[in-house]
Amino acid sequence: MKTRYAFFLFLLTTLLTTACKKTGTELPNILWITSEDNSRMLGCYGDKFATTPNLDRLAAEGFLYTNAYANTPVCAPARNTIITGVYACSNGNEQMRSYYPKSETVRFYTEYLRNQGYYCTNNSKTDYNIRPVDLASMWDECSREAHYNNRKEGQPFFAIFNITISHESSIHKSIPAEELRHKPADVTLPPYHPDTPEIRHDWAQYYDKVEEMDTRVGELLQELDEAGLAESTIVFYYSDHGGVLGRSKRFLYETGTHVPMIIRIPEKYKHLFPASGPGSKVERLVSFVDLAPTLLSLVDLDAPDYMQGSAFLGKYKREEPPYVYMFRDRMDERYDMSRSIVDRNFRYTRNFNPNRIYLQYLEYLWRAPSMQSWDKAYRNGQCNEVQSRWWKTKPVEELYDKLKDPWEVHNLAGDPASAERLVTMRQATREMALSMKDAGFIPEADRNIRAGGTPIYDYMRSGSVPYEEILDAAFLASEGDARNAEKLTRLLEHEDGAVRYWAAQGLLQLGDSSRIALRELEKTAFDDAPDVSVLSAEILYRLGKKKEAIRAYNRVLNSDYPMGRTFALNSIDHINGTAAEFLEGCRAIPGKYEKMERQQDVRAYKGLLRKWNVDTD
Repeated sequence: MKTRYAFFLFLLTTLLTTACKKTGTELPNILWITSEDNSRMLGCYGDKFATTPNLDRLAAEGFLYTNAYANTPVCAPARNTIITGVYACSNGNEQMRSYYPKSETVRFYTEYLRNQGYYCTNNSKTDYNIRPVDLASMWDECSREAHYNNRKEGQPFFAIFNITISHESSIHKSIPAEELRHKPADVTLPPYHPDTPEIRHDWAQYYDKVEEMDTRVGELLQELDEAGLAESTIVFYYSDHGGVLGRSKRFLYETGTHVPMIIRIPEKYKHLFPASGPGSKVERLVSFVDLAPTLLSLVDLDAPDYMQGSAFLGKYKREEPPYVYMFRDRMDERYDMSRSIVDRNFRYTRNFNPNRIYLQYLEYLWRAPSMQSWDKAYRNGQCNEVQSRWWKTKPVEELYDKLKDPWEVHNLAGDPASAERLVTMRQATREMALSMKDAGFIPEADRNIRAGGTPIYDYMRSGSVPYEEILDAAFLASEGDARNAEKLTRLLEHEDGAVRYWAAQGLLQLGDSSRIALRELEKTAFDDAPDVSVLSAEILYRLGKKKEAIRAYNRVLNSDYPMGRTFALNSIDHINGTAAEFLEGCRAIPGKYEKMERQQDVRAYKGLLRKWNVDTD
């Protein structure tokens, strides 16, 4: 009897132990709630003007990440980075927008989740900044009706709900002031915005939209509770980048890249807690390139080697990276390239087109009444030095103490006390670009021609790109130092078009000192690489060689390269030419549009004709 009892006790203990182990390793459900275009304008981040009770409650129940960043300050390239775990500038999908193919080496994270048994739903944003893909191969459901409730019984789910309420478009049409819950008079303006009625109104209206976004978050969380799934579901909330009033979205500042991120982890998965307990703040640097590796880590998968981020939760959690890397290139119809890195305290930015002003006219951005008001105030001389700064050309380097200067208006790049930090972060920026093969250092039109139909990620790793030489030329060119004129002139004869492009870009910044390269520029104005031709033409025009420049411009404007045409239109706008000089070439453009490039081509073309007071219909 004792033997039988002992055996029964042993069997029961074994079964209970096995059950406990199974429960302890049960894969969690994962719910992602994302919002659009909002910075950390939440009560839980200390914003007393914000009305965000649901997200504040989520932060109290979860973990508030204080150093979470979008790797780019605009949606589509940010989403490309998230879905692949590879920087969009490494994929070759950094331009806003673009429709270039994805490498077969780079997979979407949903493939790994579905192989692990997850039911994956997306409700419903699919703008991944790539050539259209088969959504059925990515998601079990992808639509405005997609929901985790449709999974098989007992099947774990990964579900995204994307909230568009706070998108930039929410301030394009003004709501009457008396209908606003947040009052314009109570808004605290950033130092770079002039105090105009339109700016105050847009800020107040935007806070109303953030409040409405928060209400939607509350509905999604309540739905999870009512389904009895809260205790088995890890909840992520984050915004796709910062925004949205002028000098936030699209710009490499805290206002454009520093995002809210809250993660709630149920007690049954407390082994995954990143800090002592719910309600804690997590200071670790995280960014969007880390999200895919983190997802895989949470479902007991190690990230494949091609992924460039570091898991910050789960079985394969990695050490905190020293920096977050960020990028900005073409924004719709406007070119302006910058790279930035941040650590917990400082931001370093390198501007590779410092000869262009910060606030170049963007048709979509200028739809906001606040942006039009700022533009008018500057033109009327009503802005102080800080408010006027963004309508002027840029310094080559920017360095900000994010803690002491949260609005980033005091550039420390010229401060002797910051010299060592400046050198360190400059070098780190170059090393990170080199390690990921940041494709943005090859100009867009030339890159498309030379890669042919090959995905840019693969082309950059083909062995045919002299990448370090290109990178060195870009850093040299952006210095704007007349002492580099001879070296830049020699680089105009380099066999690689991207090196020639940066040589021309460097000479463009030197003004009359570029005259040393006049003979070479008369050749490169008709270069096979459209971008080289355009910059050479701009220099020639500024040096008085208008006839040759216009002939070179018209050659590109009549070409079959849509992004070469867009780049040429950008350049023509900056030299302040006249309609009579360029209209022949510009009018040839409409018949040459390609469907996928239509948006930025049309905006650049019509914007320039409007500037010349020419009918655009």
